[in-house]
Amino acid sequence: MSVNKKIKAAEEAIKYIENNMKIGLGTGSTADEFTKLLSIRVKEGLDVVCVPTSESTKELANELGIILGSLNEIKNLDLTVDGADEIDDDLS
Repeated sequence: MSVNKKIKAAEEAIKYIENNMKIGLGTGSTADEFTKLLSIRVKEGLDVVCVPTSESTKELANELGIILGSLNEIKNLDLTVDGADEIDDDLS
């Protein structure tokens, strides 16, 4: 997937985010784009808590100032955003 498609996917996913949500942060280049966009919203005052799916995502979220929790603390996530490993022109 090209970088532009990854950014577009992240932009579409960010539209689903609302204040006070508990969000799972996926791993990989598309999920990283989402995490970067989310950090902008957080800096603008969005109140969310996120659970990362990997150490690399945890490090990125920490660097970007996103509040993190764990599944031990947060039992139910409102949404998890992750990228697709493979996709074709029919979105399969």
